[in-house]
Amino acid sequence: MSCEHLICARCSGPVVEGRCPTCRTARAEMHRHGGASSPTVVLAVLVLLFCLAMALQRLY
Repeated sequence: MSCEHLICARCSGPVVEGRCPTCRTARAEMHRHGGASSPTVVLAVLVLLFCLAMALQRLY
């Protein structure tokens, strides 16, 4: 979802233009959550895979 088609309920302007503080906050919120996974999630997955590999190594 992008903010290009959203209309602000406060100022009735496009959120992408950021006319009021509500628009700017919504635009920042939309852009902050997009993209790659956070480093914490990646690290947790790597630790989990390492533990799984160590457990499988002990079995065989």
